[in-house]
Amino acid sequence: MLRERPLISVIVPVYNVEGYLEKCLASLEAQTYSHMEVILVDDCSPDGSGQICDAWAAQDRRFQVLHLPENRGLSAARNEGVRRSSGAYIAFVDSDDYVEHHFLEALYDALTENRGEISICGNEGLRLSVGPAQVLSPEEAARCMARRALFLWTAWGKLFPAELAKQIPFDSQALCCEDLLFFYQVLKRVRRIAYVPDPLYHYVCREGSIINRGVTAERCTVLSILDWICGDAAGFPEAETCFHQIAMDTAVRLAMQVMETGADSSARDYLKRFRNTARRHFSWRALTLCPGKKDAAAQLALCAGVPFFGALAAVYRLIRSMRKNGRG
Repeated sequence: MLRERPLISVIVPVYNVEGYLEKCLASLEAQTYSHMEVILVDDCSPDGSGQICDAWAAQDRRFQVLHLPENRGLSAARNEGVRRSSGAYIAFVDSDDYVEHHFLEALYDALTENRGEISICGNEGLRLSVGPAQVLSPEEAARCMARRALFLWTAWGKLFPAELAKQIPFDSQALCCEDLLFFYQVLKRVRRIAYVPDPLYHYVCREGSIINRGVTAERCTVLSILDWICGDAAGFPEAETCFHQIAMDTAVRLAMQVMETGADSSARDYLKRFRNTARRHFSWRALTLCPGKKDAAAQLALCAGVPFFGALAAVYRLIRSMRKNGRG
């Protein structure tokens, strides 16, 4: 007789997503890996999301709802879900995204068949290069992230042993990119990572999300997280340079967003901060990990100074405009 597969807990933090939530939950209900529990953590959502969660829990006993009495943020919601989980494995799904029907099954099979400690699938919605199914070391995984290849540091799109996930709570003080700190801590604790290239996770770029609100002090907390990681990674030598590249890349992407949204009283202060971050993490070795020549040029320009970066950004905008109008 076939041994029953272990329970997988799917943690779904929910806040202000009533227009997206039904599609997300329907994709989980349709999973071919049926031995699961779906923990919906309603983070005191002001819209109808909480009622939608209750309706799904009433019709499918695999779904359970935890209503937080006050809004505590994404990290706290995930932590509550992890604490309530009973599964041997944990997957995170954001409530405005959705997954393929074999999302859990493919991640579980990849993990067990390759003797991996965690597994990761491809995604649709982020512009990343892809590669074949493979088993990666933590250092190779860090190199992939530095080159924006295969996957990023998101908590979603991955399967973790519950024992591991419960050792690493999300930092509630990290107001943006808390996933990065979590996944870095994961990489320090594992040796084998199974990668499945199939785009089983669908990332939805939603208006109003933190990433799409422009550059804010909240978003800039990622720079402090990267400073800490790069300092800590001295004991993780083969990956240290990769995290310096991620820091430079992040600074450039934030700086580009400031240039796109136009100048205001705070723009120059932001640009100076991003320049200082790029300079602090610069090395020629880190630069070789750039995703492409355009990225390398932008990082060098930002290190050189705000005027140089502004000039390069203007050239990039002109080229993009000419291509859009069919003249380039």
